[in-house]
Amino acid sequence: MRVQGVILDWAGTTIDYGCFAPVAVFVDIFKNRGISITMEEAREPMGLLKWDHVQAICRMERVAGLWKTAFGQEPTEADVHSLYADFEQQIFEVLKEYTDPIPGAIEQVARLRRQGIKIGSTTGYTMEMMRTVTAEAKRKGYVPDCLVTPDEVPQGRPYPWMIYENAIRLGIYPMKHIVKVGDTLSDIREGVNAGAWTVGILKGGSELGMSEAEVNACDPDELAVKLAEVERRYRKAGVHYVIESIGALDPVIEEVNARLQAGDHPST
Repeated sequence: MRVQGVILDWAGTTIDYGCFAPVAVFVDIFKNRGISITMEEAREPMGLLKWDHVQAICRMERVAGLWKTAFGQEPTEADVHSLYADFEQQIFEVLKEYTDPIPGAIEQVARLRRQGIKIGSTTGYTMEMMRTVTAEAKRKGYVPDCLVTPDEVPQGRPYPWMIYENAIRLGIYPMKHIVKVGDTLSDIREGVNAGAWTVGILKGGSELGMSEAEVNACDPDELAVKLAEVERRYRKAGVHYVIESIGALDPVIEEVNARLQAGDHPST
């Protein structure tokens, strides 16, 4: 009755502090159409399959209104396909630059493995994109035991299919023996929907959306307010635990082990 697997998100959780690789590209592909979206709008659907992410931005009331003003109608499915094609082209040009492991991630994975815990992973990137990401991450010291991408399953987040496929490949059952860790609301919903314990990360993640330098330079009181807001959003999404950074997962594993021993499960 112990945790057998931890399933980690990629950008914003284990690599790419602040999850910046896709954000700039999302802003740029709309800017090329004469539509100005904010960084907050670009981040809001983070964690989804990237085609779904583009569609979610297009469905935002303000963005759809700007598009209608510019083109006479709200974005169509054809527009989403066109925007996504631009995204796919541009993201491959920058992915390698955003694969540095987040401080503490490699050491945390090593500590989990010493406990016999298997390391799975899910993402909003496609498998083609992840081939670039995993090759660079491996060169820098980060290699999970399993990777499942949204184009390998019927639907991406917030559906639980990627977690289920990780469980199949890693040989873990029931789902209460899995802890899902991520930095977006879709990560949390994915874990909740899968029946796993869920953990939200504050620093380094997309919900906070700050670089490491910005976090370090931020006024402590201002940063505390920002972190509290991220935690509030996580709680609303149903998260079980919130930690400051990826390197602070150990106490959560200890507590989940104790709860499993006591007969608890994620829905309690």
